[in-house]
Amino acid sequence: MRSLRFDGWIAGIGTTSGVRVVLGHWPRSPWGPFSDVMVEEAGGRRLLLAPTGETADFVAGTYVFDEVRVVPVGVRVAGRRHWTVTAPPLHLRFSTGRRNLPGLALRAVPGRLATRPGWIALWDRPARLLLGARTHGSARAGRHQWYGARDLHPVTSATVTYEGESLGALVPVEPPVRFGTGSTPRPPCLVRITTTVAVEQDRSTTGAAS
Repeated sequence: MRSLRFDGWIAGIGTTSGVRVVLGHWPRSPWGPFSDVMVEEAGGRRLLLAPTGETADFVAGTYVFDEVRVVPVGVRVAGRRHWTVTAPPLHLRFSTGRRNLPGLALRAVPGRLATRPGWIALWDRPARLLLGARTHGSARAGRHQWYGARDLHPVTSATVTYEGESLGALVPVEPPVRFGTGSTPRPPCLVRITTTVAVEQDRSTTGAAS
């Protein structure tokens, strides 16, 4: 196995329409800086919006989607707390609040320890019980993922439009998204994270969507 590391942020948003949105914003990755958006509709259809064929192939080879689209994905951050995401046909704006108790606890863990697989695996069960999210697990194509969370801020407000239509007010991410092992916490939040993906040496880092 060889390890690929992605360092950045994941935001999980629920809406009253039943659509749930997960943003991955990766300033550091094997493909350089990029962002991707995963959308699960109220009826369960799963869509990936990614900026290049390479990143789309890798993400779709790790998670499960019903449709994959290569579109420009832009992210702007103002004052560290106000985020604007454009990924046609989706437009997302959200703001975060002050670090809460889970965020304070994550910040207290040294960065090197927080990204070690053994430490991450230790916190899988507590994370599932408290937040409804897993910290590691098997993925497609023989891959395994570890999510090393290092900080957390609650999302306090969000507006989401899809194909020009509002998706409604901000609510918890329920039911859980079904893209793969990782999911996202039930409470809408922005997580500072280092994701490590172990890939079999004799396999390509790309994969086709389901």
